[in-house]
Amino acid sequence: MDRLLRTLTEVSARQLVRLVGAGAFMSLVFVAPALTAQRPSLAMLDQLKPGQWEVRDRDLAGGRSRLCIENGRRLIQIQHMREVCRSFTVQDTADTVTVHYTCPGNGYGQTSVRYESAQLVQLETQGIAHGVPFNFRAEVRRIGACTS
Repeated sequence: MDRLLRTLTEVSARQLVRLVGAGAFMSLVFVAPALTAQRPSLAMLDQLKPGQWEVRDRDLAGGRSRLCIENGRRLIQIQHMREVCRSFTVQDTADTVTVHYTCPGNGYGQTSVRYESAQLVQLETQGIAHGVPFNFRAEVRRIGACTS
């Protein structure tokens, strides 16, 4: 009797593993494409309006600069604007994007952008640019169209 119960338990366990495995496989086949199709990577940055943006340094009193951007993705490498860098997305939600990037021969950085509106974001970035460390927190606000 004990042997019969053990055999039934082993068979049931194997069947359960097969069923769970099949269910997991079916989930990957049918659910994963739907999850990846929900929204494009870094979509929050694509909501930012192109134009002239004012960068207000939160750590320097009166520290302000302006830059013209064609899309919000340019804010990721604000300290390496003209560099060709490789990037890795650390966080990508509806209101926050964090990206780590490496610029061969010219340093690296990690930037977080928090969305407040299509014309206002909070930015934090740190890393190394041209051999010098940087750590920068700013409010970045669209102020109008780019000027020539």
